Amino acid sequence: MRIEWSIEKKRGNLRPVLRYHVILERHEEHLALPMVRVASTIPEPPSSWQAFCYPDQLERAGTPPVGCYLLETPNHKRKSGGAELRLPWRPDNSYPEVAESFAALRAAFEAELASAHNSAPMQLRGELELRPTLREAIAPAVVAERLLKLVG
Repeated sequence: MRIEWSIEKKRGNLRPVLRYHVILERHEEHLALPMVRVASTIPEPPSSWQAFCYPDQLERAGTPPVGCYLLETPNHKRKSGGAELRLPWRPDNSYPEVAESFAALRAAFEAELASAHNSAPMQLRGELELRPTLREAIAPAVVAERLLKLVG
């Protein structure tokens, strides 16, 4: 699995945008891994749909975050995925929780990968035949029936 992420903020009162993309490797797809989802520590700003935050409003006025974003990996059928998340406006443009949260996503994914990998492959075949005692018991009747069909 590879996680690529970037944060971009334009000059002014615009909020930064976190974009991330997760790509599964072929051997991970073949293990039929489920989606892995973790609660991050990346705060979702109030009115996160809004691309900007004016001075003395919302997070710049001390309004607490609505919660934290969920980060996720794709399942084996989707193979890749990601999201675009708006971050709270900060004067120093510092978002250390982003790297920490992606590290937590990687750890959760690695645990799921190890669990799937530990489920060993197997192939079982079997074969049964009639028991010799039953075969001996019904053989005279089978032979007699065949002979009657040949004659008749």
